[in-house]
Amino acid sequence: MTRPPRGGDLFEEVYRSSGTALLGYALRRSATREDALDVVAETFAIAWRRRSDMPPDPADARPWLFGIARRCLANSLRGGERAGRLGERLARSFAPDALPDPVAAVERSADNAVVRAALQTLSDEDRELLTLIAWEGLTPAQAAAALDLTPGTARVRLHRARGRLRAALDTAMTGEETSR
Repeated sequence: MTRPPRGGDLFEEVYRSSGTALLGYALRRSATREDALDVVAETFAIAWRRRSDMPPDPADARPWLFGIARRCLANSLRGGERAGRLGERLARSFAPDALPDPVAAVERSADNAVVRAALQTLSDEDRELLTLIAWEGLTPAQAAAALDLTPGTARVRLHRARGRLRAALDTAMTGEETSR
């Protein structure tokens, strides 16, 4: 007569004998395959942490695992419902015209690509000064403090950097028009 497996051996045996059945259980009750896989993963993670509570007989351990899976599935469904309600509340809080126009978003994306490409032609110092002011909303004096410059030096560099950016954008736009 062989000794029943203990600890990790028992867990491995239960995992091998019940994993497919648990996945089927979760697949039949979950909205997506990914949700089912998450439920099974969470079930086995909990079972591993509580392996000292696992019944010593693998036949008894299977229903124990299904009980854990049932609770994991309930948690997953509640989480999905909460996320859905939150999404609905957020959608209601936006004015109808607050949703972005997809065409405008694509155009902005193309414009952003041109601006980013033009910024890459500038020196690191020029790019940092411009983006601190334009993207981060700092004043020239605040950007000067962030970059350890005097306000006067920052204003002069900003003026020159804007000119170089304007020239880079003009070049990019001219090249874009001729390629059409």
